[in-house]
Amino acid sequence: MSSGKGGDGSLEDRWAPAEEEKVNAAAWDRMANLAHPLAQPAKDDELRRPLEVVDEVGWLGGDIRGWRVLALAAGGGRHSALYASAGAEVTVVDLSPGMLELDRRVAAERKLSVRLIQASMVSMPMLEDAAFDLVIHPVSTCYVKHPLPVFREVARVLRSGGLYISQHKQPMNLQASLEPLGGKYRIDHPAVSGVAVDSPVGPSRLREPGTMEFAHSLESILGGICRAGMVIEDVREPQHGKPEQPIGSFAHRCQFIAPYLRIKARRLPAGQGGGVDGRGEVLQERKIWMPGSR
Repeated sequence: MSSGKGGDGSLEDRWAPAEEEKVNAAAWDRMANLAHPLAQPAKDDELRRPLEVVDEVGWLGGDIRGWRVLALAAGGGRHSALYASAGAEVTVVDLSPGMLELDRRVAAERKLSVRLIQASMVSMPMLEDAAFDLVIHPVSTCYVKHPLPVFREVARVLRSGGLYISQHKQPMNLQASLEPLGGKYRIDHPAVSGVAVDSPVGPSRLREPGTMEFAHSLESILGGICRAGMVIEDVREPQHGKPEQPIGSFAHRCQFIAPYLRIKARRLPAGQGGGVDGRGEVLQERKIWMPGSR
């Protein structure tokens, strides 16, 4: 069962989660309650320049006022507040009631209109087809065994030509060891999509505490986005490496293994190949669509 909410930030009904979703929802609830760094609402200075914060590379064109934005798996009072402050009509879908509670509080404090939905990113039947101009999706595909159903749902709820801006844990990031051996990092997990990865023993910026995570191949991420009916227009690897940091630190490891992939994709226009039919099956592509083509 799904959940939704009205414009005042109040939560609507709920849904029945899968086992890994239960684990991950509970983990994010704990992070929300403990004010984990990934559960921090947007700050005053960020809300004064929201579009600059969310779109430093200019993928959104400089103005999203009036856009219908889905913040997917993006609870926590940050993304909802920033996009709403930039003038968008924001809907948040997240597993964790604790993270959504942060969105509710921020919306009330800042007098922002935000719709909150507790649901799985794998299945969002409460959302209509072609309902959004933009789906913004922070790191979270690592919490599902198979990302293709997520990409199919994204393609379904995006309008023709709509944007999908997502960030994912880079495959090698999840395959490699967290700690170095002799100053070097090992490959601990095979390059197979859907393989569960080890949880850290202590605090780590590379793994979220208590979560169940799965490694995914580049094919499953990049290919999955394309097979779902979208075209990739740009890919970035945000840089976090710092050579002066101690061996074993987040910044040291990031010199050798880029932690994230940030992807700009666009929903294929109707009649230009790809997409999903009413049963969620991927349609056969009939032609290649390139950015800027009609």
